[in-house]
Amino acid sequence: MSLVRAEMERLSARRFVQLMVVLLVLAFAVTAATTLAGSHKPSASELISAREQAVEARESMEARHQECLARQEGTLPSEPSGYFPADCSEIDPIRQDRLPIAADYLPGVFSFAEQAEPLLYFLIAFLVLFGFLVGASYIGADLNSGGVVNLLLWRPRRLTVLATKLGTLLGTVLVLALLASAFYLATFWVIGQTAGLAGHLDGDFWRSLGAVHGRGLVLVLLASASGFAIATLGRHTSAALGAVAAYAVVWELGGRLVLEIVDARRPDQLMLSSHIAAWLSGETKFFDPQLCLGNSADGYCEGFYSLTWGPALLVLLGLTGGLTAAAFAVFRRRDLI
Repeated sequence: MSLVRAEMERLSARRFVQLMVVLLVLAFAVTAATTLAGSHKPSASELISAREQAVEARESMEARHQECLARQEGTLPSEPSGYFPADCSEIDPIRQDRLPIAADYLPGVFSFAEQAEPLLYFLIAFLVLFGFLVGASYIGADLNSGGVVNLLLWRPRRLTVLATKLGTLLGTVLVLALLASAFYLATFWVIGQTAGLAGHLDGDFWRSLGAVHGRGLVLVLLASASGFAIATLGRHTSAALGAVAAYAVVWELGGRLVLEIVDARRPDQLMLSSHIAAWLSGETKFFDPQLCLGNSADGYCEGFYSLTWGPALLVLLGLTGGLTAAAFAVFRRRDLI
């Protein structure tokens, strides 16, 4: 029997893995049932009313943009109402990420085009948790119970055995994530067709959804490898769980509070959660009041800075690669008895 086949059988036979798969299916079922129960097929009158409201909202945005331009040119006949930005292009309808559409004015109607991406983020979050816990328990249980020692008696090559375990884990998680996401999105597409709205499913929509899905799969694999590596270093599943809990409490909460007290510049870029968000979304903006210090040119300062997916990916790859390399180095020299 090959080592890969043996590891696949060992992984699929673990009760914890089977329990996590059951919980995954249960979460899918609850989400789909809740969506189906809270949606209905819109009537013709509902669609007409929603389209009229969307048109009115777009016209209101255009009128506000024209009022802002008139204020800048000094041709506004009366005092402007409300706040206007220094740069009118910020409220230009053409430059907005999205304009009001009919689906925005259909309460109680599920729209696949509008809800598919948020639902996909929910799936990715669950799969990240799934991959991390399965990766940690897979190697942690073997190290704690002596299963790795028995395996090395059969194949006395430490690095080969550990690499096979990691490769089997990543391959299994990837296949499961692909199947789960295909079934998940297909289910909600059917709900949109039968008990809601499909929405405008053009090429841009599918490209955007595919980009989020691809980045999500990368994050799932990185989380799986990280859980595997931390559990290898700590020789127990609880080591991975403890490390994540300690990081969240000490740095994400405590460290963030300290950085705010000392008025550190751009504290969010020092947080792993910020890089995860930037990787998944492609770009994330964070507010830093210190960016506006001394900026009195026009009395207005936005105070935001961005994290993009490129640097975020480098941080995630560097962290996962460092943990994995350390795990292999320690495993090679450690006394396993």
